[in-house]
Amino acid sequence: MEKAKIYFSKEISPESVVKMYEKLGVELQGKVAVKLHSGEEGNQNYIRPEFVKAIVERVNGTVVECNTAYEGARETTEKHRKLMETHGWTKYFNVDIMDAEGPDKVLEIPNGKVIKKDYVGKNIENYDSMLVLSHFKGHPMGGYGGALKQLSIGVASGHGKSYIHCVGKEDGTFEDMFKVDQNKFLEAMADSASVVTKYFENNIVYINVMCNLSVDCDCCAVAEDPCMGDIGILAGLDPIAIDQACIDLIYNSKDLGRDHFVERVERQNGIHTIEAAASLGFGTREYELINID
Repeated sequence: MEKAKIYFSKEISPESVVKMYEKLGVELQGKVAVKLHSGEEGNQNYIRPEFVKAIVERVNGTVVECNTAYEGARETTEKHRKLMETHGWTKYFNVDIMDAEGPDKVLEIPNGKVIKKDYVGKNIENYDSMLVLSHFKGHPMGGYGGALKQLSIGVASGHGKSYIHCVGKEDGTFEDMFKVDQNKFLEAMADSASVVTKYFENNIVYINVMCNLSVDCDCCAVAEDPCMGDIGILAGLDPIAIDQACIDLIYNSKDLGRDHFVERVERQNGIHTIEAAASLGFGTREYELINID
């Protein structure tokens, strides 16, 4: 597999996001889903709707989210919709909570390492293409969160999130999520990410924004403040390559908070999600980083 082209800019602005998308040389077709993280109530680090307004309008997209598998402000459709309004998403965009009504859509994963199916919000059927717009950061369970996690946990329904976290247990509880083999959980994320990319075929692109670099996810109501300075924006057509490029930028950073971020990634063996995804063959870890500043 040839190296993936990953575009990089140090400029972090709404205009830069649009520029990065246009550098890819593709136009998302039909009805476009923009998958991003709406931010848990109390979280200070999530990317605000004002920042993504230009790119959502550029692709004429609908902001899509799914409910969570744990207690919080996004665990039910009613609470999630209220939070989307509070956080300002509905002020600017059409918003679709894709698993607002069941039943979930089931995507089969015949070559999955750990799970053989993925439960996603059924409204995914309403979209022809997807922009995966990820806030790259650390994560308490995954080690890091980027494009692959957005594809897997992000697109999964509330039940689907539990199913991935519990490595295929249908009736898994919140407590069960913390009892599974860590590498199997990361492999289950890779499995579910693979089938979402397959679902959209070539009608999917990825943008990772490396700002507010906390070791905690935007799903955390109480998250650590960022430990590193902002790095930039990356764009590509390969979810594995773009996450690998972000990890490499972290590891090669001279920032004083670099070691703290790396400790979180390594504590959870986060790189294994990338390893597992690459072994499934829906992308490559080999990339050419093209600086467009």
